[in-house]
Amino acid sequence: MLWSLTKILLFVAAITAATFGATMLMGVEGGAVVDIGGRAYSFSVLDMVIGAIVLVAVIWLLFKLVGLLVAVFKFLNGDETAISRYFARNRERRGFEALSEGMMALASGDGRLAMAKATRADRYLNRPDLTNLLTAQAAEMAGDKRMAELTYRKLLEDERTRFVGVRGILKQKLDEGDTETAMALAKKAFALKPRHEETQDILLRLQAGGGDWTGARETLAAKLKSGTLPRDVHKRRDAVLAVSQARDVVDEGKSIEAREAAIEANRLSPDLVPAAVMAARGYIDQGNKRAATRIVKKAWAAQPHPDLANAFAMIEPDEDARARLKRFQALTKGTASQPESRMLMAELNIAAEDFPAARRALGDLVETDPTTRNLTIMAAVERGEGASDAVVRGWLARALTAPRAEQWICDKCHNIEPVWGPVCGNCGGFDTLSWTRPPKSEVMAPTGVEMLPLIVGQVEDKRSDPEPEAPLEAEVIDAEIVTDGAPAKTAEEAK
Repeated sequence: MLWSLTKILLFVAAITAATFGATMLMGVEGGAVVDIGGRAYSFSVLDMVIGAIVLVAVIWLLFKLVGLLVAVFKFLNGDETAISRYFARNRERRGFEALSEGMMALASGDGRLAMAKATRADRYLNRPDLTNLLTAQAAEMAGDKRMAELTYRKLLEDERTRFVGVRGILKQKLDEGDTETAMALAKKAFALKPRHEETQDILLRLQAGGGDWTGARETLAAKLKSGTLPRDVHKRRDAVLAVSQARDVVDEGKSIEAREAAIEANRLSPDLVPAAVMAARGYIDQGNKRAATRIVKKAWAAQPHPDLANAFAMIEPDEDARARLKRFQALTKGTASQPESRMLMAELNIAAEDFPAARRALGDLVETDPTTRNLTIMAAVERGEGASDAVVRGWLARALTAPRAEQWICDKCHNIEPVWGPVCGNCGGFDTLSWTRPPKSEVMAPTGVEMLPLIVGQVEDKRSDPEPEAPLEAEVIDAEIVTDGAPAKTAEEAK
């Protein structure tokens, strides 16, 4: 409102000033006479002022017209002019509009439309770094892998887009399963951008999957240095790589190097079960039983595990069942309430033929947390105490459909691995195996658990002739729970 009023006042003031000036010029005496061809033309002062203004305007227009003609000539000659800049801005506007529409189509999942818009943008813009990237991503979405790879190769020619091109081809090779080429591309991408987290993860996974433990540890150190990996996680994963490296050394028969690598892995992560087992065996080979005992006890306190029990048994391989039971009490003293410790002590008591103590060691575990392993141990206890075949088979029937005990399970894909490894054999995840319970199956036989005891009872009732019985499964379990004086087989494995 105020600005509009100001403009009106300025316009009125200008008209007033022009009128006043014209009035003053009209009152001035004199003028000019111009004689052209014998004819005289008289001009007043006002006429001369108006004529001068018109002449200046005509001259200005002539200059502009000449400039326009010169610009048209330069435009036709290929030189940069205002006209060429106008058309360039127009093309640039259309190109960026097409690029924007292509990005919207890419975001909405329409790969074909995105490719068409990328082609249109490329026609208007001289920006291959933008249009080629859009074309490659659109081609991938549309399923045209050949076009995508060709476009990514074009990006390799420009230093600014080289990393993007390498990364794009790397992902294609990973999808195709060409790990050898993917490894080379991952190293190239890592050299271009060593702080890029995704590239670090891909390279680390490929190196671990390919058994390049030295290279994987270097990549892991780079992740720590760049700040993309916490220090505690780095120590854990470095220990995983170290124990994997120690395994390879063992396979090559280099015992001294294997012991050193295993001890180093255990130092990095004392609670890593495979590292503790290998380090303990390394000390056992050296004859250093005290160090082996210390390592197993420390790892057991962090996570009780059957492999640790086996390693602890190897420290004194020739001891009898009673001596072993007494020595293992020191191992399980701090974890006596945990299921693994309770099952281990039950197995050791069975080996020592102290079946009431084995029952006491299990306690109410078969009721509060029934698993295949502890139910099988309970069947062995019942057999050792002289229970009937029907009772033993009843426990075995429950064990058939009971949940499995802890196993090595991938946190990422939930695949169950028979033995620990640094990489999941199913999804390729690095350091994703955890010692935990497998998920319960959602598909169960509708009457499987209820019918088994009934079937066992019927089989028992139908026996008419007292024929010699075949050894029960529980007897086999009883004999195999402890082998060579060491709990080398768990009850679940023996089953």
